[in-house]
Amino acid sequence: MEFFKIRRDIPFMKNALVFNVISLVTFLAAVFFLVTRGLHLSVEFTGGTVMELSFAQPAQVEQVRGTVSGLGYSDVQVQNFGTARDVIIRLPAQKGVSSAQQSDKVLAALRAKDPAVTLKRTEFVGPQVGEELATDGLKALGMVVAGIMLYLALRFEWKFAVAAIIANLHDVIIILGFFAFFQWEFSLAVLAAVLAVLGYSVNESVVIFDRIRENFRRYRKMNTVQIIDNAITSTISRTIITHGSTQMMVLSMLVFGGATLHYFALALTIGILFGIYSSVFVAAAIAMWLGIKREDLVKSQPKRGEGDPADPNAGATV
Repeated sequence: MEFFKIRRDIPFMKNALVFNVISLVTFLAAVFFLVTRGLHLSVEFTGGTVMELSFAQPAQVEQVRGTVSGLGYSDVQVQNFGTARDVIIRLPAQKGVSSAQQSDKVLAALRAKDPAVTLKRTEFVGPQVGEELATDGLKALGMVVAGIMLYLALRFEWKFAVAAIIANLHDVIIILGFFAFFQWEFSLAVLAAVLAVLGYSVNESVVIFDRIRENFRRYRKMNTVQIIDNAITSTISRTIITHGSTQMMVLSMLVFGGATLHYFALALTIGILFGIYSSVFVAAAIAMWLGIKREDLVKSQPKRGEGDPADPNAGATV
């Protein structure tokens, strides 16, 4: 399905160096913010108390946040959960204070202003559990990267595998850089979004790589640059349909999903946008600079002659 068809190939690779310099600067900036500012990890990673409360009327989140912050919590997270009357509060762990003491103190402060507040559940996430979650998350990320490299190396060629992994890591680091710079909360939901972006981005790279391989077989007189430009141009309509539809769904979660889905949708939004960019200008360009050529993707056909099974006269004597 195509909305439109471009008659002339767009010279994407002509400006590949400029776009990759921009990508490198953005990547280095993301690394800088990750090192200097770090990620604002959620309670799932750092440990703390999670409280779920129910109000008789729609909860005033800002008022609840102010009440809890007045108890001495400088890094409290308050958001609606499920309905407008349900609120989830995440409190950082404090030395010498148990989870039960934290929840009792917060509940008493809130009931002083609204006696109808009820505590639905309270949970404690220990620092060891948070460290284990962070470790498991890094393992999952590493396994995804290794699996993508193996898949691309087997389906295409190792140069494509290297190019795709560099492009995908480029997307991941930039997402993390945004979260570090703005100090947005990095939770398990955001980690899931990062892993989803890895798979989503590599899918776009596979589509372009597959068209490059097809073009090498079809157009014998084109050089590598022309082959890549044609492959990207011929898949633009598909890219707009696929990514446009996905982006509309993600934006709807970002706008209407509430605080629970906000950072998850935000990570997906950034990842999808940079995933399209990296598949075209990073992955394809790196594959070109690594020297991808027709012989890497198209097996040469054996010449007919002696010993060739395709030759009906092979081995015949006159």
